[in-house]
Amino acid sequence: MPFQIIRNDITKVKADAIVNTANPDVAVGSGVDSAIYKAAGEDRLLRERQKIGKLEPGEVAITPAFDLDAKYIIHASGPWWWGGDQGEAEILRQCYDKSLQLAADNNCKSIAFPLLATGTYGFPKKLGIEIAVDAFTRFLQEYDIEIYLVVFGQESVTISGELGEEVLSYIDDDYVSDTLAEEYQSKSSDEDSERFTSDSSSDRCGNTSFSFTGSVARTAEKTFLKATTSLDDAIKGIYKESFEKHLQMLINKKGLKNSEVYASANISKQYFSKLLKGQVKPSKGKVLSLAVGLRLNMDETVDFLRLAGYALSPISQTDVVVEYFIEHEDYSVIKIDMVLFDYGLDPLSNG
Repeated sequence: MPFQIIRNDITKVKADAIVNTANPDVAVGSGVDSAIYKAAGEDRLLRERQKIGKLEPGEVAITPAFDLDAKYIIHASGPWWWGGDQGEAEILRQCYDKSLQLAADNNCKSIAFPLLATGTYGFPKKLGIEIAVDAFTRFLQEYDIEIYLVVFGQESVTISGELGEEVLSYIDDDYVSDTLAEEYQSKSSDEDSERFTSDSSSDRCGNTSFSFTGSVARTAEKTFLKATTSLDDAIKGIYKESFEKHLQMLINKKGLKNSEVYASANISKQYFSKLLKGQVKPSKGKVLSLAVGLRLNMDETVDFLRLAGYALSPISQTDVVVEYFIEHEDYSVIKIDMVLFDYGLDPLSNG
């Protein structure tokens, strides 16, 4: 995976470049800045920092990493949050863009970031994630580099912030709907055909209406399909071309560049090339990643999975998280992986 989240002390991460949330003045700051100076060798690093001078917000500079298990330290001067009308978002984006470009210019094959400006600097975490994800995704369209987002301590359970809370609410609501639908189904097993064709039904015992929308409707559809025909027969009846040909057809249909797809899907350029040549069989996680990268809707995603021999599972939290992002047309596997990380689940593109 080009992008990964790792739980570690950033001073112990092995990468070509380590990004430091730098003090704008020539002085050792607190938090990550202080830890990096101590681990690298404070006197030597401070002498190099003095050569750079003051770093205005949005500026970055590079020094040797000295005693760290890295080649370079990239010092990024992030913005304080003053309410959003002082150009804070643009300044933070500059920190990411310039840090990434500086790493590429110095032939780095890997770079490790903290989540910039969302701690002491008070930057809203949801906006900070949006900026980081967009910067990473666009950069990966052009460069072959491994990007690590390093989280440590309590930050490891809150990295996705409000976004994670929104997804959790969606999952809880979805599971409640599924539970009610299953209860209704068990009470009305003699009305299968009506259950799968109507948008809502009435429980005979409690007169409660259930709306079969979203994943509930698709779960019912898949159950009906399984009862009437095998998955292999369904695939043969619907698709004539191979997975790789269908993948290329979808790329063309959506008007996307290959780089846009594999960057959004968090899949390496090399692996994506093998997919298009039919040299590898993708896992379910890779197929879901591609569905996100291709900007598929849920119906298209179900068909795409079916072609590869997979199906969505109503008991998989990962599947429901992916559904949330697709339903909200938020097509970024990097962002999905941030939420999965908070839930203690494996990264999507690693599945």
